Amino acid sequence: MNAEIKRFWDLNRMYAPLRDELMASLSDADLAFSPGGDNPTLGELCRELGETQYAYVQSFKTFRIDFNYRTDDDAYLGSVAKLTAWYQELDKELEAVLETLTDDDVANKEMDRDGYQVPVHISLDILREALLIFYGKVSVYLKAMGVERTEMWRDWIA
Repeated sequence: MNAEIKRFWDLNRMYAPLRDELMASLSDADLAFSPGGDNPTLGELCRELGETQYAYVQSFKTFRIDFNYRTDDDAYLGSVAKLTAWYQELDKELEAVLETLTDDDVANKEMDRDGYQVPVHISLDILREALLIFYGKVSVYLKAMGVERTEMWRDWIA
């Protein structure tokens, strides 16, 4: 793996345990929770994270990010186990595609983000920001549900 990509990937891996802790703390029934209004259910929010991660996996293959992918598998909306397995598979796929990036790719290619370009390694930084946004949203849901957050969750997210 390119050294610069490895640095950014190592930072991203620090955030995966938060997602894993979240999944371990939820039940399938919890995924049906919505705080009301136009807000999605927690399951929909979690499925959206998987779709976002899928977009990033594909982007490191094509050097273009496309957020139009949607899974039609509604089982993700109500199954913590299915979400957890999907996230783990996406993590493996992302790491595998990052392994294929060459020094030349990192030095000379940019990620097309629908009208603007960013260096390839910065796209991993933006993925980390997407995870943090997801965690922030979920934190509100957990508080509304009365779910106790782990110490790590409270320290990193609130």
